[in-house]
Amino acid sequence: MVQLYGDERIDFLLAKENMRIIQSPSVFAFSLDAVLLADFTYVPKTRGKIIDLCTGNGVVPLFLSTRSRVPITGVEIQERLYDMALRNIELNDLGDQLNMIHGDLKDMPGHYGNDKFDLVTCNPPYFPTPKADEQNLNEHMAIARHEIHCSLEDVVESCSRLAKSGGKVSMVHRPERMVEIIQLFKKYKLEPKRMRLVYPKEGKEANILLIEGVRDGKPGLKILPPLYALTNDDEYTQELREILYGE
Repeated sequence: MVQLYGDERIDFLLAKENMRIIQSPSVFAFSLDAVLLADFTYVPKTRGKIIDLCTGNGVVPLFLSTRSRVPITGVEIQERLYDMALRNIELNDLGDQLNMIHGDLKDMPGHYGNDKFDLVTCNPPYFPTPKADEQNLNEHMAIARHEIHCSLEDVVESCSRLAKSGGKVSMVHRPERMVEIIQLFKKYKLEPKRMRLVYPKEGKEANILLIEGVRDGKPGLKILPPLYALTNDDEYTQELREILYGE
């Protein structure tokens, strides 16, 4: 049995009834963004390898392991979250497929050198770093939400350098930074190929952006149909229920 610390708990990994995940309301609990990224992204099934940057407690690698048999590496800068991710691998007996690195995503291209990945996924901090007195007082939350340790450009550059030519990079972010993301993708030789916007409900502005680029790819962007999270009765839409629970 894995060790739990503080206010940690063990939850079901949504529809994956045979999988569990250690979470903490004060340190890290995965959000809808991670679930949608794992569902949206292309995944190599039997050949190749995957790296997930800003992995948190390893939730995206856990989800991807249900769709692929290739090796998956998670990278997390916060030691507390890295430790949770290690215990999540142990909890689900996935040590033969998943591994974690405690490190800075900016260092990963140098760490791997010419060893490239078929897929790079990332759920990065969304917001520029605010003034110190405006930051979340919870250090774990502040680092996860704000660009304290890495800028958006750092993220895109690292993703690009880790992806092999023809490899894919999938990211979840905020729609208000779409133009900046596309500009940076182009700058670092990632051709945007698929994009989807997620809306809280019909009639509301989009609040989640899913985007996939191909390293050294040819131009041609597909805009996928919108995904609505809630009905007008504030219940999950059928599509989201299928993503979350397989219903």
